[in-house]
Amino acid sequence: MAETIEVDRSGETVLITLNRPDRLNAWTPRMADEMAAAIETANTDPAVGALVVTGAGRGFCAGADMDQTFSARIAGHDPGADTASGFGGMSAGLDWVELCQSSKPLIAAVNGHCIGIGLTQILPFDVIVASEVARFGMGFIKVGLVPELASTRLLGQRIGPGRARALALTGDIWPAAEAFRAGLADYLVKPDQLLATAIGIAERISANPGRQVHWTKQLMTQNALEADTKIVQERESQILRRCWASPEHAEAVNAFMEKRAPVFGGRPPASDL
Repeated sequence: MAETIEVDRSGETVLITLNRPDRLNAWTPRMADEMAAAIETANTDPAVGALVVTGAGRGFCAGADMDQTFSARIAGHDPGADTASGFGGMSAGLDWVELCQSSKPLIAAVNGHCIGIGLTQILPFDVIVASEVARFGMGFIKVGLVPELASTRLLGQRIGPGRARALALTGDIWPAAEAFRAGLADYLVKPDQLLATAIGIAERISANPGRQVHWTKQLMTQNALEADTKIVQERESQILRRCWASPEHAEAVNAFMEKRAPVFGGRPPASDL
């Protein structure tokens, strides 16, 4: 049974809620392990089209739990399952960035403070929706650390290298409107519209054929920094040939010709695609 998160279903959407509201959902290795298990379970469920992650209470995730992570490590105790051998404080064997990039679509619904690992854990997500009361920051420089979880690349991909360096080097906290203007958040909504907006995006994604959603995400991840457009086109063409032979493509074309809505089948587990 999960102790740090709650997992619910809304139709074809899995809703993961970080559930340590008394600590502004401060991150621990256990929270990451429980989130990873929930994501992996959703990825094997053909009835799931997308996932939404949000926080309970006033915060989304205000960074790592100082007592359970940094203080424990300074005292000589590993705060998780061999985090010293893992990436960015994660338990050994958990590649968070790879998990997110290979997962079904992930949408962050940021309801409050999103600082440090609260932010870096969602940079590999597909969509970030921010409440108008959300706050974003890297924060690592303020506690004598450097960023992790590939954020020194992923943040620059989202907001450009200049703004990424400014945010990381100053330790500034951005209000939601500034994060939205910079491109860090993809949508900016009123607090009472946050979950409905995020779930609505998830539902629009889920309405599309699952294999093609997975392949599109795969191509956009692989090609994000590929300088050789010939390689980009070769990757696209490989997948496109699979699409031409797919039942989903045939159904979409037939539905268009017959003037009806297409009916797509179930979604294979991500590991089978």
